[in-house]
Amino acid sequence: MPDHADAPPSTPVRRRLSADDRRRQLVAIGLSQIVETPIQDLSMDDIAAEAGISRGLLFHYFPTKTDFYLACIGAAGRRILRNTAPDEGLSGDEQVEATTRLMIEQIERRRDFYLALVHGHGVADPRVSEVMESVRDGSTDRVVKGLGVPERQRDVVRAWWAYTEDRALTWSAVPTGERPVSLSELVAECVAALHALLRISA
Repeated sequence: MPDHADAPPSTPVRRRLSADDRRRQLVAIGLSQIVETPIQDLSMDDIAAEAGISRGLLFHYFPTKTDFYLACIGAAGRRILRNTAPDEGLSGDEQVEATTRLMIEQIERRRDFYLALVHGHGVADPRVSEVMESVRDGSTDRVVKGLGVPERQRDVVRAWWAYTEDRALTWSAVPTGERPVSLSELVAECVAALHALLRISA
């Protein structure tokens, strides 16, 4: 019977990621950090270390820190749209109420990060604002489809989303016990404003 007492300990084999999987891994790590950390304070060394790669390899996938940041912000925008998607089995009115509530809750949970998205987080690159534009466009499309809003009123819905974002940011800045209205009341007020705007612009 062979003696394995002197056999060297086995070492775990690190799985080699494809380029796309590696980018997704790095973006996931970055996204978890920029929720709390301004871009100028983001440590590329820390991100590379967490991914188990060198800093040089990180920059192979993302040539500059801004490119990496923009990839993370783009992922954040897609996550917002996923998190605020209503159940398509609901009626149009119910979908609008649901997506409004989900958006307000999303802003409340990640208020500082949402402000960073709106104001660019210190990165002077037009692609940052494009991410927010895509979120607003996607949210607008949901309302237009849900309510059957004619295309000529699409800009009204889009402007209403800006209003709703502003209400949510103002409301969530106030401590929970001191807010002038509840979440349900805020949702109802925002939805009522949408219908009023659509009636006026019809």
